[in-house]
Amino acid sequence: MDDRLAARLTATNAEFDEIIEQLSDPDVLGDQTRYREVTSRHAELKPVVDAYRRYVEADTESREALEMAAEDDDPEMVAYLNEIAEAKRVELDAIETELRRLLIPKDPNDDKDVIVEIRSAAGGEEAALWAGDLYRMYERFAERSRWAVDPIDVSPSDTGGLKEATFAVKGKGAYSRFKFEAGPHRVQRVPKTESQGRVHTSMATVAVLPEAEAVEVEILDNDLDIETFRSTGPGGQSVNTTDSAVRITHRPTGIVVSCQDEKSQLQNKTKAMRVLRARLYQAQMAEQVGERASVRRSQVGTGERSEKIRTYNFKENRVTDHRVGLTVHSLPQVLDGDLEALHEALVADEAARALADG
Repeated sequence: MDDRLAARLTATNAEFDEIIEQLSDPDVLGDQTRYREVTSRHAELKPVVDAYRRYVEADTESREALEMAAEDDDPEMVAYLNEIAEAKRVELDAIETELRRLLIPKDPNDDKDVIVEIRSAAGGEEAALWAGDLYRMYERFAERSRWAVDPIDVSPSDTGGLKEATFAVKGKGAYSRFKFEAGPHRVQRVPKTESQGRVHTSMATVAVLPEAEAVEVEILDNDLDIETFRSTGPGGQSVNTTDSAVRITHRPTGIVVSCQDEKSQLQNKTKAMRVLRARLYQAQMAEQVGERASVRRSQVGTGERSEKIRTYNFKENRVTDHRVGLTVHSLPQVLDGDLEALHEALVADEAARALADG
């Protein structure tokens, strides 16, 4: 173990001991906010400290075995002690790998629900059909993960695709996986309307926003322009009969959000506010890390065919994630929501980059 990692673990162990003392401090026990902070930090550090103490114990046993072997004259005992030392060395390597993984900073948004926005881009009506395919893929992925999908604003195209769709996904850890879907998705296939069998390339963009709590983003009523209008999409008898759809403009940022999925104006306003809060939270995060452009814009790109995070090639039954150079030949399964192989590679890549930066 290098000195930098050892020093970090020593400091973590000392902090954990302090937290144990705080958990028996009457002042901490009497302050619910402070108590929650301390118990949360305790839960965060405990796996690291447990692994570190296993490492220290194994390291001590390895050193003791080597010292005893150096002082013993019995060849059989020396061989036995060296075997113990070697086994402990293998154990130490495994624990060190585990410790490096545990020390990777966790994305604070990973456990949050998400707001997902899909928009058709380059490719005309075929792009809209592709956007619809992505929407169904994410519905099935959420179902596989036992997360709930809540449509917010869905705009169908003339041929059964989607011009755009905004929906929420609710469930612990939703953002930790959906964040890998943000960006331009390129499809290569023969459209149903193509009489000569030529392969077309089309695009749809996906933005993924962690859903923010009301306490995380302050929205002043005076900063909002709220308009109502009649729904234009599917929705039963209420469509075009009542002004149930809602459009909200946040004047300080110019962000505009609309929702017409529900029959109730109040429900549509509530959903639109959720999307607005998520967009403002993301803009707030971008500002905190010093980014000039919004994270959302960097996610979706321009929607041109040359940009992509992933390519879906129907003729070759191929899905390629360009960020990690992974190709799987299981397109139907992927479109049915089986994203596990792609996500595992992306999780590993994220961890490797975090270790390199740390």
